[in-house]
Amino acid sequence: MVFTIHPINLIKALSLALELSSGGLSRHHWRTAMISDRIAQQLKLDAANRQVLLYAALLHDIGAASNWAEKRKLQTFETNWNVYTHAEEGYKLLKDSAQFKELAVPIRHHHDSWNGVNPSGLAGNDIPLVSRIINLADRLEILVRDNINIFEQKSGIMAAIRSLSGTSFDPELVELLTSIASKEGFWLDLVNPYYYGNFFHNINSLGRISLDIDDVTNIAELFATVIDNTSRFTARHSHSVAIAAQFLARNKGYSTEEIKMMRVAGLLHDLGKLAVPNEILEKPGKLTADEFTIIKQHPYYTYRILEQIDGFDIIAEWAAFHHETPDGIGYPFRIANHSLKLGSRIVAVADVFAALTENRPYRPQMPWAKVENIMGSMAANRKLDADIVADLFSARVEAFELMEEANRLPMANGE
Repeated sequence: MVFTIHPINLIKALSLALELSSGGLSRHHWRTAMISDRIAQQLKLDAANRQVLLYAALLHDIGAASNWAEKRKLQTFETNWNVYTHAEEGYKLLKDSAQFKELAVPIRHHHDSWNGVNPSGLAGNDIPLVSRIINLADRLEILVRDNINIFEQKSGIMAAIRSLSGTSFDPELVELLTSIASKEGFWLDLVNPYYYGNFFHNINSLGRISLDIDDVTNIAELFATVIDNTSRFTARHSHSVAIAAQFLARNKGYSTEEIKMMRVAGLLHDLGKLAVPNEILEKPGKLTADEFTIIKQHPYYTYRILEQIDGFDIIAEWAAFHHETPDGIGYPFRIANHSLKLGSRIVAVADVFAALTENRPYRPQMPWAKVENIMGSMAANRKLDADIVADLFSARVEAFELMEEANRLPMANGE
């Protein structure tokens, strides 16, 4: 299967995952990209560099997505040496990616200061131009407050930007931005949520790319690493679910291409968990009702993000509906039994099976008899598809061996 995808459409959707918070969605990456693009237009950047700039702006904080403490550091305008951690993590994530490796260096340096006071030691024009633009756009966006009229803010924002010209920021870019910021339309576009669609439509001219299922899997592997980094309790869970889901799909007679799609669904099923703070994911005791409400948001966000990607309709449903149940009272959509697709049921069974058979910091892999007892009870109570659970039990030796192999995979955090 070949997915013909607007690259911006794909990266826009994935960047939305970086915006997740317990309170919903922000638009930091989208607005940073919008500001960056206005600067690129003023500079008359060629199409190739403009494309790298926009992609990097949309993913620039990917290295902080798994770490809420790191996310919180980025909410203040003034930065210190701690801010470089996520930039380096972003570089490590992307540098070996066949699809995104061009973004690795710009993201690594997107907080480098013009005066060279940064870990890389780069200064001035030795810092990649794309990084310098993103640094400036990122810091301007951080200063915008949505609860205050933008025209009451713009003078203070630009004064703060100009105060760091020649130290944090490239002075020529600050001069360009000052010219851009003199136009009221720039500020109104920045705070108008209805403008985002226009912005992405206007930059679709950067072209389409054809990705086959293996390309899509590579991208999903990258984001699965980000997801699994959110907690040491689930440090290889997305990959384990992908392995189990492929196994079950194969046993159900799915085609080679469908099995690959199932792998993508398994890898991305917990994408929405980027909305859940680490302290909730790693809480050793019972969750409060409010904490569980936050946890229950994650499949909703998985679906709303993946459904935006061209050709991902089926993958979105398989991935996101893994907490829907045959009794029709799962979450978040409470899908009736007759409407719940087989692929979604497979991922649901794979998710539970992987969770029970993974080594966790607080317990070893569960023995097969206990796993079978728990999952059999869930099937009897219509919390899992009974036929798929039966298929799993009938191939228990091979399934358990697969999970033992999965437990030997390196954890997302490298341990």
